[in-house]
Amino acid sequence: MVEQKICTFFLKGVYFGIDVQHVQEVIRTQAITPVPLAPPDICGLINLRGQIITVIDLQYRLEISQPETQSITKLVDVAQGFNIIVCSDDEIVSLLVDDVGDVLEFPQNTFQPPPATLKGKMRRMLAGAYPLPEGFLLVLDAQKILNVNFTSQVIE
Repeated sequence: MVEQKICTFFLKGVYFGIDVQHVQEVIRTQAITPVPLAPPDICGLINLRGQIITVIDLQYRLEISQPETQSITKLVDVAQGFNIIVCSDDEIVSLLVDDVGDVLEFPQNTFQPPPATLKGKMRRMLAGAYPLPEGFLLVLDAQKILNVNFTSQVIE
């Protein structure tokens, strides 16, 4: 039986995951350098062992919340989260998340399309979902999450 390994995390209390094939590593949040005139879903940049990496505000990209202004308050709050370093098509970015879970394995035959009740960007950026006894694990499509053109050109 083919199994899929998923790196799980939480964002505003919602249980998400991303295929481990796209996850380079998970790190505690570190100092983020704001980028003037960056799109609202870009928190800024981090330095990961000499490599400059863009930090994506995943809450805003999925339309779970509106971005806060770049302030000391936001940077303090950000320090409590995690960065999931994600690679796709030779692009490396950091996804800012609230908390990380475990790497879970699921039989591929239990994978379902995104729930019909979800709307907007979140639904379009999901690869699908795995049913759990207590709800669902929503699995993000790494390529869609990282594709800035996809996220900025989507029209409702």
